[in-house]
Amino acid sequence: MKKLLLSIIALAAFVTLQAQWVNDPVNNNYLANTSPDAGELYISTDPISGDTYFQWCSFVGGNGWSPTLQRVNFAGEPQWDADGIHISGQQFPSWSQGFAMAATTDGGVVSCFAAQVGEDNQSFAVRINADGTFPWGEAGVLLFDGFGNSRTELMAGEDGGVWALGTDLSFSYLQYINADGTLNPLITISDTQASCTFGKLLPAANNGVFVVYEKENWAYSYYYTKSIWVKGYNVDGSVLSQDEQLMADQTVGGSYVHYVVPDGLGGGYVYIWHSAFGEAFNTYVFHFNENGANTFSDPNGTPVHSIDSYNFYTGAYGTVDPVSHDLIISFEQTDAAYQTESKIFVNRITTTGERLWNEGRLVYDSGTIPSGGARVNAFEYGGGFSVIYHRGIAANSSASSVEAQGYDMNFTPLWTTTMCSNVYDKTGDKNTSGYHGGQNIIAWIDATGSVTGGPGGLYGQNIGQNGEMGTVTPPTPPTPCEAPTSLKGEYIYDMQTMEYGVLISWNAPADQPLHYHLYRQDAKEVIEIDGTETQYFDAPGLGDFIYRLTAVHEDCESGYALTPTGDDYVFISVTSVPEVTSEEIVTVKAIYNLAGQKLGSVELNELSSGIYIVHGINSDGNTIVKKIVK
Repeated sequence: MKKLLLSIIALAAFVTLQAQWVNDPVNNNYLANTSPDAGELYISTDPISGDTYFQWCSFVGGNGWSPTLQRVNFAGEPQWDADGIHISGQQFPSWSQGFAMAATTDGGVVSCFAAQVGEDNQSFAVRINADGTFPWGEAGVLLFDGFGNSRTELMAGEDGGVWALGTDLSFSYLQYINADGTLNPLITISDTQASCTFGKLLPAANNGVFVVYEKENWAYSYYYTKSIWVKGYNVDGSVLSQDEQLMADQTVGGSYVHYVVPDGLGGGYVYIWHSAFGEAFNTYVFHFNENGANTFSDPNGTPVHSIDSYNFYTGAYGTVDPVSHDLIISFEQTDAAYQTESKIFVNRITTTGERLWNEGRLVYDSGTIPSGGARVNAFEYGGGFSVIYHRGIAANSSASSVEAQGYDMNFTPLWTTTMCSNVYDKTGDKNTSGYHGGQNIIAWIDATGSVTGGPGGLYGQNIGQNGEMGTVTPPTPPTPCEAPTSLKGEYIYDMQTMEYGVLISWNAPADQPLHYHLYRQDAKEVIEIDGTETQYFDAPGLGDFIYRLTAVHEDCESGYALTPTGDDYVFISVTSVPEVTSEEIVTVKAIYNLAGQKLGSVELNELSSGIYIVHGINSDGNTIVKKIVK
């Protein structure tokens, strides 16, 4: 009889775990069994299959504070059993040293962590295929040649592999793990004058990576002198971009670290909260471009709110609008004196550091009731974003519901949805899935077992871009975001401005864009060109310059325009040439018309009637420029 009862219970659990996403805030999806002590919950979605992986840590399994994973398909149906898959091939410490997890582009998931090996800690990576098998073995692969025993980070590569980053709090160690588990060369990030630690990863060109890390020197007690830097690497270990400082040295608490989000243009935003200015906590934003160059003029970054000695602005979470590429960042305000008041704001910051929404736009004011954990996610093709947060119910309680609000890019409210009205203690996730196929996923752990009446449980809920739950409406993809074609550039003399510079020309896309963005390698600002134009003269001064061009349509920005040879840039060298002179030219080197266009012929007798600019050599062998009328 007891065996039959256990079978019925197991069957009931299986049936429960087959449930699809629900449109019921009272009964959210039950995704897996957990213990009430479970925490460090991460979410990662495979954008190709739509499957989402969840990882949490607990003492279940008898091998320390160790991770368990669950896989859920796009419809919200758990694909592994009720207990998930526990990583049991390593022995873990009894306290967290930092875990990471990332879905790969070929349908699997990789977990990275520091595990105990004798008296030491070493970093490992374990891969689990969609069918629950361990292709790299249950013990995984040893990373960083045994170094990097703490604080791991992961980022999926383009070919099924992953970038892994670890630290021993003095050096950072970077390595690319191929899809078959083989390792590329180890990269060590170090500095003779400071510790290099707490790195984060962002994608770079050609499966490369940007490492955004902190240089730290112990100042006194709990505080450190800290700066933030970025450096790029290729999978073969070679350097993609040199060290670039993003944040100037600040003396801040050692436990306050930075976060990153890709900007959709090949670079990324970085943000951190600290109390270096007036001992008032605030969140500061930085940005670098696709070349790893800092685009902000202020080395202290852009604060999300003016410095305010009466309030703290922390708990930030960022997303990027795919059309404007502006950062949308949520943050929480609490009073500095008692930290009892709670408000959630969002602000909008550009790639040049302009704060568009002044002191921020208020999303929710809970008064003295504890609320927070805000997560902001941009809609898939632009047009708006959602903010999801835990809404407390009483000043002396940690119980909460879950609420979401949608806004367009002018902060006009679109909808409000209660995702979970069942109020109880929840251990929130570290991140959301972001929008994929029109749905965004958030999860939490029942921290007291109040819902199940026993041990905890992993719960989740999806939400669409229209605020709906359960079956979501996939967004309509925008019309193809066409790029300009036949990008060209040449060094010319402009007759009207009397300047030497670069003439960039291109063919317009079929649909006329709102405007073009011309990116110059050394520029801090993007050059905006009217959508009716097909050429632009730039006088950047002397030097070597790389130009890239995109078309900005109503709901998207195109990729880079290609040259006739297939490159996505033009390289132009602007050199010094003497002023126009009346000296005689002995040898003609180049002839230009008044539009600044270089002519194919260098024979003066072949020119038709008109005015020309001739570059040539005089009798002394010097380069001269002369205007002639024929």
